[in-house]
Amino acid sequence: MTDLQNKLSTRAVALKPSGIRRFFDIANEMDGVISLGVGEPDFKTPYSVRRAGIENLQSGKTGYSANAGLIELRRAICRYLERKFELSYDPKTEVIVTVGGSEAIDLAIRAFLNPGDEVLIPEPCFVCYDPIVRLTDGVPVAIPTSAEDHFRLTPEKLEAAITSKTKLLVLPYPNNPTGGVMRKEHLEAIAEVIKRHDLIVLSDEIYAELTYNGHHVSIASLPGMKERTIVVNGFSKTFAMTGWRLGYATGPAAAIKQMTKIHQYAIMCAPTTSQCAAIEALDHCEENICQMREEYNSRRRYIVDAFNRIGLPTFEPEGAFYIFPCIQSTGLSSEEFCEQLLYSKRVAVVPGDAFGASGEGYVRVSYSYSVKHITEAVHRIEAFLQELKEKKE
Repeated sequence: MTDLQNKLSTRAVALKPSGIRRFFDIANEMDGVISLGVGEPDFKTPYSVRRAGIENLQSGKTGYSANAGLIELRRAICRYLERKFELSYDPKTEVIVTVGGSEAIDLAIRAFLNPGDEVLIPEPCFVCYDPIVRLTDGVPVAIPTSAEDHFRLTPEKLEAAITSKTKLLVLPYPNNPTGGVMRKEHLEAIAEVIKRHDLIVLSDEIYAELTYNGHHVSIASLPGMKERTIVVNGFSKTFAMTGWRLGYATGPAAAIKQMTKIHQYAIMCAPTTSQCAAIEALDHCEENICQMREEYNSRRRYIVDAFNRIGLPTFEPEGAFYIFPCIQSTGLSSEEFCEQLLYSKRVAVVPGDAFGASGEGYVRVSYSYSVKHITEAVHRIEAFLQELKEKKE
C-alpha cells in the first residue's frame, strides 16, 4: 500500500493552515455564535450587477473569454482606474482579469521570483503572501510595523530590511488586519528607497475604495513607480462580490505577459458571467460604493469608541473594515484570548498572530456587520473582560 504522506510535497506539508479559517471552522460547529471574524461585506451585490449577470446567463454567452479577460472588461477597468486613481493602462497589454485578487497576487509573485529571491512583507498583513512566496521557492522577509507608526511602512524600516537578494516589496494598503493606510507623503518617502534599490512593488489595493478621511493614492501614480509596480485590485470588497471571484492586475506589459501565460495554463480564464457583471459594476455603481463606504465609516466610529470604552485600546483605522485592538492587558496570548472568548461567550474574532508574529497581542475584529450585531458582540466581550478581571482578583 502506498505511503501517501511521504509522497506529498514537503513545501505544501510545511505550510501552516490559515489561522483565520481555524476559528471559523470551530465557530461553525457551535450554536449561538456571533462572528466578527469574516472579512466579507454584509451588503448584497448591487441589483444592476446581479441583473447583468442574469442577462448574461439567459443570453447563453457563457463560453471561455480571452485568457486575459473580456476586452470590454479590461477597457472598463482602465476607465475606472484613470477616473478614480489617475492610473493609465493599455487594456490590451497591461491588464489581466483573474479569479479574485488572490490569484493576481499569486501570478505576480510567480512571474517575478527565482529561487532564493527575497520578498519584503510589512506585517501584520493578509495571510496569503508568505505561503505563496514559499511555494515559489522565494524567501519571505517580514517587516514588523507598529501602532506607534499607524501600522505604516517607514522608509527607515524598509531600508534596513533590504539585502542584495531583495527583489520585491509587497505593499498591502489599506491594510488587512490593521486598517492602516499609506497617504501620499508616506508613499513618496518609501518610493525613493524603492527606486534607489531598483525593487519591484506588488501593491495590493483591494480596499482602495474603503479609505476614510481622504482618498486612496496608488504608489503606481507616483513618478518613476508605474514601470516597477503591479497593482492588484478586485470586486469583492468594493462591490460586495465575494462569491463572484473576480479580480485583476495592471502593470508593465512585459510582466502582464508572463502573468497571463501562467494564468493560461493554471486557470484558462475568469468566469465569463462574473466578467460581464463586473462591467456594470465599474461603469454604473459609484453611488453604491459611496453608500457602503458611508455605512462602514459609521460602524468604524462606533466600534472604535466601544472597544476603547471597554478597555481594549484600539488604533483608529483609516481604511478597510477592521479594527485591531490590543489585548495585552488581559495577560492572554492572542490565541488564548480568541479561544476563551469563543467558548465562554460565543464571540468569534481572529488572533492577531494569524497575520504575522508582530500581530501577537492583538486581535482582528471586522465591522462588516450590522450595528445591532456589533453591539451584542461588544456586550459579550465586555462581560468576558469583567470575568477575567474578577479571576485575577
